[in-house]
Amino acid sequence: MLYILIFLFIIALDQITKILITSTFSLGQEKVIIPKILSFTYVRNEGAAFGLFSGARIFFIVFTIAVLLGAVYYIVKMRPRSPIEKMALAFIAGGAVGNFIDRAAFGFVRDFIMTTFIDFPVFNVADCFVCIGAALYVLYAFLDSRNESEASENE
Repeated sequence: MLYILIFLFIIALDQITKILITSTFSLGQEKVIIPKILSFTYVRNEGAAFGLFSGARIFFIVFTIAVLLGAVYYIVKMRPRSPIEKMALAFIAGGAVGNFIDRAAFGFVRDFIMTTFIDFPVFNVADCFVCIGAALYVLYAFLDSRNESEASENE
């Protein structure tokens, strides 16, 4: 139940931040938050990460649905027990749904977080959670494989 609440919280947080940006910023407008480090800039991303594959809206909608169905199948079939794995799946799914809502409703994803200390594409809260979730899942997989190796060595 906790992970479902986390999943829903991520979707809500993502959509609320996007609504705040789109209601207070015009397209392309920038506001410096921390000089030379962080700005908010409202942009529309019609592609995937880094603006790749622009204009492939239907593909991304179908792909996201397939990934979410795969995640639900995995959760139901495998019944993950590790809190790290559950958290990772909640983060990835919440972020995916946040961007899915944008693609389905608008045909683009609303991005606004811009790092100015490095040259990096503009992103949003959903993107943050997908990346953190992916990193957590890699960490879980690494730790789980080490535990399995140690268990088989002890047998």
